[in-house]
Amino acid sequence: MTASTGSKSMLTTLRRIGALAAPYFNSEEKWRARGLLAAIVALNLGVVYMLVLNNQWYARFYDALQNKDQAVFWREIVYFCWIAAGFIAIAILKFYLTQLLQLRWRAWMTRSYLQRWMADRTFYRLELARYGQQDGRSPDNPDQRIQEDMQLFTDYTMTLSMGLLNAVVTLVSFIGILWGLSGVANFTILGHSFSVPGSMVWIALLYCAAGTVITHYIGRPLIGLNYQQQRYEADFRHHLVRVREYSEAIALDRGEQVEHGQLELRFGSVLKNYLQLIKKQKNLVAFTASFGQASVIFAFIVQAPRFFSGAIQLGQLMQVNSAFGRVQDSLSWFVDNYDRVAVWRATADRLSSFEAAMRANAGAASALERTPADNARGLRADGFGVTLPDGARLIEGAALAVQPGDTVMLQGPSGSGKSTLFRAFAGIWPFAKGRVSMPDNTMFIPQRPYVPDGRLRDALAYPQPASQFSDAQLVQALNDALLPDLAGRLDDRDAWSQKLSGGEQQRLAIARVLLRKPAWLFADEATSALDADSEATLYKRLTAMVHAAGGAMVSIAHRASVGDHHQRRWTLVPQPEGSGVRYRVEAT
Repeated sequence: MTASTGSKSMLTTLRRIGALAAPYFNSEEKWRARGLLAAIVALNLGVVYMLVLNNQWYARFYDALQNKDQAVFWREIVYFCWIAAGFIAIAILKFYLTQLLQLRWRAWMTRSYLQRWMADRTFYRLELARYGQQDGRSPDNPDQRIQEDMQLFTDYTMTLSMGLLNAVVTLVSFIGILWGLSGVANFTILGHSFSVPGSMVWIALLYCAAGTVITHYIGRPLIGLNYQQQRYEADFRHHLVRVREYSEAIALDRGEQVEHGQLELRFGSVLKNYLQLIKKQKNLVAFTASFGQASVIFAFIVQAPRFFSGAIQLGQLMQVNSAFGRVQDSLSWFVDNYDRVAVWRATADRLSSFEAAMRANAGAASALERTPADNARGLRADGFGVTLPDGARLIEGAALAVQPGDTVMLQGPSGSGKSTLFRAFAGIWPFAKGRVSMPDNTMFIPQRPYVPDGRLRDALAYPQPASQFSDAQLVQALNDALLPDLAGRLDDRDAWSQKLSGGEQQRLAIARVLLRKPAWLFADEATSALDADSEATLYKRLTAMVHAAGGAMVSIAHRASVGDHHQRRWTLVPQPEGSGVRYRVEAT
């Protein structure tokens, strides 16, 4: 990577960081945020001022030691205590305000990202994009980006930016002091004499410039390695969560060895990348540690001839060394913080890509024209087409209609896209086109319902607040859904997705329907885990419910017995290869 490429890359990173940081400082909290930031900046300036006072104290204190002046010695000890007390007070207040700003900033960013991630089903579209051909819209592990990356971003943005501010102000404050203390260096090259004023300043600049260049070339692989490390850690954590969620299925399939192997594989990637990270960090630490240790005696070595010749006293020598140390520390900020800058940059890149993905997916409007319809008109779909994320056309130009009082069964080969058709009707599938008129008061039952942990009443009323329903209504819904054993456990808290069987979870989803009483119902294999008698009973109740409300029901099912509860059929008929469309919808 050339210097030009590196500078462009750094400017790109800084623009990304600015774009990520600006919304908070222009938000509804902007005045509090800006006030806290201004206070932190002022306290950082106060820290530098204390360092300047401390540097001046060095000269007086060490001169008193050299001159064995006891009165001045004790006076300077008292003066140092005042400086130290001021420094401690400023440091404590700076720490508190910095942490408070980080906390408020992280809270605002997290809420903002959560709102946009959950809005307009962006979270669902991002997951779909991961399996399609939309590489720019498929960030991995959004949970990690919202939870961990935001904490790292706000932490590193504050600490590194304030550290850089400190370094710049310290450099400005001490470079004049060092210039005045350095004297004029005289030397001869090839018979020509030269005089260089402020020699220690030029030496510090050359020393730190060389260190910065070497640090960059040693540490630049850390940026990519830190980015990958965060991804591998998130992948490993994600699979651990999946094993916990699907623990029963894995145990029944005796899949422990397979899952153990998958976990070992992901953890192996974590370790392999981390080992590379350690090796690169070792090289960086070796150089920065050597660079830092050399700087401790560097000023003494350069100024030793002046001290031993009597040109300067011990106090001035110590003041030169202190000023050189401050200037060198300021100029070495990049050297000392390179590994943290690498993590900061990787985190900013991950958040920027996540931000871009949410923006792109939120703006990716479906070609499907959706219009509301009243119950009397029913559902109509004209020129209806569904495409898979990879671009394959599943259904093209279908014309479908459901009238009030209808019961329609959708059939087709397994994997033919029946559930995808329902997703398009529901408005969550972005790869659809045509025109759909959908009645209000509609409800969908997925084959695998979501059952949140917590109180049973909340799981039953989901996504509505349980307070909207009386206990009598909740109990009646459970009884009607053939779950009488749960009727007395409304306030029990549990991991219901783990404790309830597949059939019980499906009946709980049907209980939600019976509780809310929609007019139009779309059921996707909603009774696949139930016995025939239970299935028949529940279908009769669901059919009676939608007909009483003046609506209709459409079901996906493979069982022939389900057909007994439906008057009409939609069948997905496979089309010949080369036709460009996989299935045609045949309505009977």
